[in-house]
Amino acid sequence: MPGDLIQVALLVARALDAGSIRHVVGGSVASSISGEPRSTLDVDIVVAMADEAVDSFLEALGPDFHADQGAIRRAIRQQTSANLIHRPTGIKVDLFIMGGTQIDERQMDRRCRVQVGTSPEQHLYIYTPEDILLQKLRWFRLGHEVSDRQWRDVLGILVVQGNGLDLKYLRECADELHVADLLERALLAAGPSGPQDTDGA
Repeated sequence: MPGDLIQVALLVARALDAGSIRHVVGGSVASSISGEPRSTLDVDIVVAMADEAVDSFLEALGPDFHADQGAIRRAIRQQTSANLIHRPTGIKVDLFIMGGTQIDERQMDRRCRVQVGTSPEQHLYIYTPEDILLQKLRWFRLGHEVSDRQWRDVLGILVVQGNGLDLKYLRECADELHVADLLERALLAAGPSGPQDTDGA
C-alpha cells in the first residue's frame, strides 16, 4: 500500500478513535493486506457513527480534510455512505455507515488490529480475510458481476490465505448475503491453491 494512503487512513482512524466510534477498514486496502496487493486511490471505512458524534468527529479531523457535515448526517439516517477528501494528497475516504447488511455487527466484532507502520508502531482495524472476501463478493454482485478487479481481489484472498480461511463461516455468511453461488464459483476458480474442504462439504 502507498504510504500516503495508509497515513490518511490512520488520520481518519485517530479521529474516529477520539470519539470512541467503532470502525473497520475495508475495500482494497483490506484485500491487499489479506490477499494480493494492488494499487488503489481511496480508502473505505465502515463506521458505527451516530448523529451526535458528527461534530466532534469533524473537529478531530481538522482543516486538512474536506467534509460535508450534511452529507454525513444524511448517510447516517439512510445507512449509506459519505466521503471525505484529504486536501494535501487528494485521497478520498469513503465512510460507510454500519447497518447496510445483516452481518455488519458480526463483522465489526470480528475486526482485527494490524500493524501498518513502525517507529512508532501504527495500527489499523481491518476486516478479517473472511469478511473482506465476503464484502468483495457482495460488491461484485452489486456491480452486476463485471468488475475484474473485484474478482481478482476475491481470488487473491483465496490463494494467499488458503486453508487458513474458515470455510464454514464463509459459507454461512455468503448464504445470508445471497452470494453463496459466487463463493462456490470463486473456490472452484482458485482450485488447489485455494482453501480445501476437510469435512466433505
